[in-house]
Amino acid sequence: MQTLMRCAATTPSTCEASQLAVSPRHSATLSIGTTTSWAEDVAISLRPAESNLPLALDLFAGCGGLALGFESVGFKTLGYELAEDAAATYRANLSGDCVEERLQIGTELPRAPVIIGGPPCQPFSSGGKRRADLDERNGFPAFLDAVARIQPELVIIENVPGLTKGDRRSYFLRTLQDLREFDYEVEALDMNAAAYGVPQNRKRIFIVAHRGGFKEAPPTTEAPVSVGVALAGLDDESAPEPRWLTPSMDAYVARYEAASGCRTPRDLHMDRPARTLTCRNLAGATGDMHRIRTPDGRRRRIEVREAARLQSFPDWFDFTGSMTSAFEQIGNAVPPLLARAVARQASAYLVSRGLAETDGDSGSTDGLPRAA
Repeated sequence: MQTLMRCAATTPSTCEASQLAVSPRHSATLSIGTTTSWAEDVAISLRPAESNLPLALDLFAGCGGLALGFESVGFKTLGYELAEDAAATYRANLSGDCVEERLQIGTELPRAPVIIGGPPCQPFSSGGKRRADLDERNGFPAFLDAVARIQPELVIIENVPGLTKGDRRSYFLRTLQDLREFDYEVEALDMNAAAYGVPQNRKRIFIVAHRGGFKEAPPTTEAPVSVGVALAGLDDESAPEPRWLTPSMDAYVARYEAASGCRTPRDLHMDRPARTLTCRNLAGATGDMHRIRTPDGRRRRIEVREAARLQSFPDWFDFTGSMTSAFEQIGNAVPPLLARAVARQASAYLVSRGLAETDGDSGSTDGLPRAA
């Protein structure tokens, strides 16, 4: 049976001195003096917007993080996703539909002026086997086939930095060349989600294929959003029982960090952004699992709603499926605030080419969540 992992939207509390003014579950020391209503700002800024922007096909859509950012500036979306829970999450939260289907070369798709998506990154991730085009999970052939047949005005592909490195780089360069042969100008943009209001250091590559004139998204925040600011004000009463690390897990983490040469424990630090969220370090009891140290010295694994905030999902966004499924959906997602920044540039590009009209939201950082 499918269930919804849900938490009611709340307003972050204020700080007294440097102590986060929440229950012991979320209590931690901050080096900054105050918190702002970051979570409330996120909940407002990521609501679907009304506009005359066209349809964006979202291929390998996951739970809809990329589409959420695009809908928030006025795009219509239609997702395609194989995973049942992720597709259900998309349909439950976004205005657009999500077709539950395995994308293959030749899959029938509607025409649209924009195609976006994140082909599965495991073939290219530094945390995986890195078999690139030999990996059956590689979604690039189906994605490029869709682009070749539809010939949209704009193509945006999100993926991991590992796509550009080592023995995978030749595949990356071949992909850029394939897009150029479809008559596009092609750029590969290095982006860190922390520069766009996401409380997480998450580096990603955005491949953009356009007809000329697309501009890279400028940073939307002057200072990174910290974990403490992002997690402030969560409703403690509705939270599940803490999943405390056992003594054996603490010992395993210590061995892992020693072997990895960690100088600072890899707990979540409330005065800085989180390290990259992945399916592995959210859903699995691994040496690099995301965890929080409480004032009494114990450590616990983070919860679904905490992970969702660190990925910049609004509190009204519900995840379908088990806890493990929800963590996998979050770890795989494009942070919606990062997606929103890219979507604003997509909107400005289409308007500049006379292909869309907008209410003036594109190309500005107004209305984005504040860091402090």
